[in-house]
Amino acid sequence: MENTFIVSALRQTSPGRVTVTLCGGEEIKTTLNVITDLRLYSGRELDGDELKALRAASASALARNRAMELLSRRPMSEKELVDKLIRKGEDQETAADCARWLREKGFLDDESYAAAVARHYAAKGYGPGRVRAELSRRGVDRELWDDTIQAMPENTDKLDRFIAARLTDPEDRDQIRKVSAALCRRGYSWEEIRSALRRFNAETEE
Repeated sequence: MENTFIVSALRQTSPGRVTVTLCGGEEIKTTLNVITDLRLYSGRELDGDELKALRAASASALARNRAMELLSRRPMSEKELVDKLIRKGEDQETAADCARWLREKGFLDDESYAAAVARHYAAKGYGPGRVRAELSRRGVDRELWDDTIQAMPENTDKLDRFIAARLTDPEDRDQIRKVSAALCRRGYSWEEIRSALRRFNAETEE
């Protein structure tokens, strides 16, 4: 005779969260949606397949809820979310499933995220090189980089303010080198730096 498992109690532990207790003492943490979908109630008998389905559905639902909570705290790329879920204890397959589910729901969009990262660093006066480094660090697919960089707003005014605050003598080679190095660290190309310095009648060394 096939084993049956009886639901002895359903206990809500927080909004949307429920603990299912089986006769024998096993407890399964799950969500209200799973309870509704599987039509669970106290006294319900489950066969082996139904218990397996309850465990799987509960694990998936709780992982997706965790993924939603993480994403609600701050935007992130798909890779960042997967890595974060794995660090929180989810396995690779479950983490990837959560990311796919959120992407299909429209909550996870690497293209929009990349654009937001670019706007953020452009507003702080950083150049395309810094944005590329950030996109790489955050796991955004390289295929999205070029379009993201091309859509960045012009930073001429920020470049000029940066140089004006640091270059007091456009003929001082040491000052020019220091300003050029600082702009390079901020992600600007040498061509962008040379063009900006020329507006101050300063020339970089080749």
